[in-house]
Amino acid sequence: MGTSTPSTSTGGTGSADASGELTQEALLAGGCFWGMEEWARHLPGVSETSVGYMGGSVEDPTYREVTGGETGHAETVRLVFDPSQMSYEELLLGFFRMHDPTTVNRQGNDVGTQYRSAVFVNTDAERETAAAVIEVVDRSGFWAMDVYTTIEEADVYYEAEEYHQDYLQILPNGYDNHFERETPY
Repeated sequence: MGTSTPSTSTGGTGSADASGELTQEALLAGGCFWGMEEWARHLPGVSETSVGYMGGSVEDPTYREVTGGETGHAETVRLVFDPSQMSYEELLLGFFRMHDPTTVNRQGNDVGTQYRSAVFVNTDAERETAAAVIEVVDRSGFWAMDVYTTIEEADVYYEAEEYHQDYLQILPNGYDNHFERETPY
């Protein structure tokens, strides 16, 4: 099995970090987690990122197991941010600009359920915000097809192996198919 330590999501309503500042957690899946983490790292108010696995049925999965498509996990980025600098809604709007939410179990050349588009929610408020943002994105007319992003309950988040953490910081020319699009939302 993997060497990661499972953690239960800390909740999206906000908690204080070590300095006493209010922070919020978001858990997003939208293709290969290397590019997702690099995108998240540059957002206003983001103080922490990690990549891992969420939404599957196998305890403490390894990268090999997840990419084999048998565990049901999605490659997920976990980010902690200051909601006074960027709201959860603004974060989600950015998420829908940086990946293609209209493809089922696919981002670019990456195919499989582990690359699905998903918003993992901790609270009813997050669920409502995610649903409202998906409606805005769908109605914007930017995408030719319907949005297929799922809204899933956050469960156990398994941090990925160490060599995946900060991957594009260590290998700046590494694989990344994410980019921000100019959209009407």
